[in-house]
Amino acid sequence: MTHHTPPPALASELRRLTVLELSRGARAGYVCLLLGASAMTAVVGALLLTEPSLPPHTSLALIVMVVIGLSWVGFAAWVLMQRRILLGKDRIVASRMALAFSGIFVLGCLVVAAMTGAAAPVAAMALGLVMLGVAVWMSIRAGRQFAHLTRRRQELERELGAH
Repeated sequence: MTHHTPPPALASELRRLTVLELSRGARAGYVCLLLGASAMTAVVGALLLTEPSLPPHTSLALIVMVVIGLSWVGFAAWVLMQRRILLGKDRIVASRMALAFSGIFVLGCLVVAAMTGAAAPVAAMALGLVMLGVAVWMSIRAGRQFAHLTRRRQELERELGAH
């Protein structure tokens, strides 16, 4: 078996992509997400468990919040346990989760507004629509970045195969 050393420019580009994906800043961000989502989920879960007299719709809202929190905990743990370069797959998953959870929030506000006729759920829904808009933007951006990184990886693999 022969071993070919890639040209310096190709090796440099491969290192750059690898460092980009495994940066300390990104890892620190996911650790913060893991800790923040864990803390939020624990607080909301404790409230749910220690307040049995809450109205059913409030309990349902808290259960949804616990499920969302556990989803973010699971996502952050998954990313942190990866031993391979994700090439932006983490951003794709996170943006889809943000889309889903923002959509659930807007839908919940809409239901509460329809049931109560109160102004507060409408104001909350406005914030939810902003969150949903940001999630759409982040999803588009993540998709473009993933496509770019995938194309670049394929180009580098072809170049490496040619040497």
